Amino acid sequence: MSSEKDNIFSKFKNLPIDSIPKTILVAITLCLFCSMIVSLAAVKLKSIQEENQVRDKQKNILQVAGLYSEGMNIDESFGSFEPRIVDIENGLFTDKFNPRTFNDLKASSNPSLSIALKDDPASIGRRSNFATVYLLKNNDGTIDKLILPIHGYGLWSTLYGFVALEEDTNEIFGLQFYKHAETPGLGAEVDNPKWKAQWKGKNLRDKDEKLMIQVSKTPGPSKYHIDAIAGATLTSNGVNSLVRFWVGEAGFKKFLTNFKNGKT
Repeated sequence: MSSEKDNIFSKFKNLPIDSIPKTILVAITLCLFCSMIVSLAAVKLKSIQEENQVRDKQKNILQVAGLYSEGMNIDESFGSFEPRIVDIENGLFTDKFNPRTFNDLKASSNPSLSIALKDDPASIGRRSNFATVYLLKNNDGTIDKLILPIHGYGLWSTLYGFVALEEDTNEIFGLQFYKHAETPGLGAEVDNPKWKAQWKGKNLRDKDEKLMIQVSKTPGPSKYHIDAIAGATLTSNGVNSLVRFWVGEAGFKKFLTNFKNGKT
């Protein structure tokens, strides 16, 4: 048996360097080596990537609240925000989870922490029963702004972002997306400062608490109307649907009412 193996090895060794068996062996060896290097790098860089993701999220929260400036100390500036977990079903704060480590998006795929949506205008499939909101506080401890996480499908991708509300929970201060894959020059114009500036000062609801905010090509009451992005109808429709979903009955509506009335 040993001599048979030696014979096979000897035949292989004597093959030309550019033979098919040796070429395949080199390719397999190279693939294995490269996969090991990539895996090792992924493991070593995972903590750094996670830190960068957290830092980028904090940066976007600062931006939507109008506090970000180039070169600022993000960690220090983010200290003005208090993260809290909201139980969406009852519209109240909960202490079940650590708000600094809770992952809303992972929770949305956990059947015990989320629900499947029958009416799903934002095309997200499932909605977490819990979400992390951010309270921007003044020096005296009063609330300046309330930051809500939002996400939903556009044309090519799910858009992830935040909407900043004034203390009255009705007036919008800003809208910011931190992750999406919409078409550059078209749907990606959701990142255009001029388009985002439209959101500032608009109201979610009228005096009768009817949800009025609308992204549309058709002009509407200026207090609630956002112009759709030219050439990006489906992305605009997606943004309209996801914003209305998250501030609506299936989203943060109950919480916003409780917060406004001091019952959270």
